[in-house]
Amino acid sequence: MIIPTEPIGSIPRPAFLLEAMADFAAGKIDSTQLAVLEGKALADTVSRFEQTGSPVITDGEQGKPSFATYPLAGLVSLAPDGVVIPFADGHTRQLPRLTEGPFRYQTFADEYLKKALAQATKPVKQAVIAASAVSLIYPGDGLPGYSREEFLADLADEAEADIRRSLDAGADSVQIDFTEARLSLKLDPSGGLLRSFVELNNVVLSRFSEEYRRNIGVHTCPGGDQDSVHSLDIDYAGLLPTLFELDAGNFYVQLASEAEPRKALETIKNHLRPGQRVFVGVIDPINPEVETVELVRDRVLQAAEFIPVDRLGTCDDCGFSPFADDTSTSRDIAFAKIAARVEGTRLAAEALG
Repeated sequence: MIIPTEPIGSIPRPAFLLEAMADFAAGKIDSTQLAVLEGKALADTVSRFEQTGSPVITDGEQGKPSFATYPLAGLVSLAPDGVVIPFADGHTRQLPRLTEGPFRYQTFADEYLKKALAQATKPVKQAVIAASAVSLIYPGDGLPGYSREEFLADLADEAEADIRRSLDAGADSVQIDFTEARLSLKLDPSGGLLRSFVELNNVVLSRFSEEYRRNIGVHTCPGGDQDSVHSLDIDYAGLLPTLFELDAGNFYVQLASEAEPRKALETIKNHLRPGQRVFVGVIDPINPEVETVELVRDRVLQAAEFIPVDRLGTCDDCGFSPFADDTSTSRDIAFAKIAARVEGTRLAAEALG
């Protein structure tokens, strides 16, 4: 028996790359010089990823400014004063605000994927940002001559292209990062905002055949940045039933850092639809202590009490550095945790087999 196991995405960038990113922003180096150092970081990331034994890898998002804003890099019709996302430790992240239309992605994720595929010997998974997250850049008071409806139509086209281009370029699968799902219930406890997010993302997913959707997944977590979260205090019971209404084949669900994992697993059991697979989080990227393989094994065995094994997989709760400047976790710890996930999952499969 084999239980699939996959990473979520980001790996902390090496110090030389963070320094190069800062120098590029300050005009001290040009894009060609930056690209050389991004390539160096990517090569090291792919090599170390494959050494963990992970059957599927990512590019570690080494070239992305963040998991959320990569499509916007270079877009001039933006102002810096967009939606503010508060984290539990008091720090915030702020999205940009769109100032005029029409809206178009400036960068598609397949640009990162192709570079990783050129170096990898294992299948490469590509993470993309959810259309619902990008929708937050549209101002609440609207834009003259560019309605919200027009914006959402353009956004759906761009989000579809982002997914399709990665699958067509050779991605083993595409993961849609939907971290704003749980946060939406903090912003709007009625669930109306969450419902609108799911409807928008389903507009995008509806454009893919069933065969394509088997290789498209959705990731949910309570955020993870600088060892803090934005919505872990929101009860999963309010999110999970609606989450599984998304027309995706795979779901990557944070669970290792959950206070009541059995309660969450029971909810998953009751709402998992035919044809959907759940990858449960067995690694907590925020906890600096590396999980033992025995702990990972036991978390998988617990999940198997609720989820049929042929529809079960494992993952990390979140990326290790979703924003490029997050240095709260070292690369060594990140890769050690990934290795523990791989081996612990193997042990669980052996026990179940």
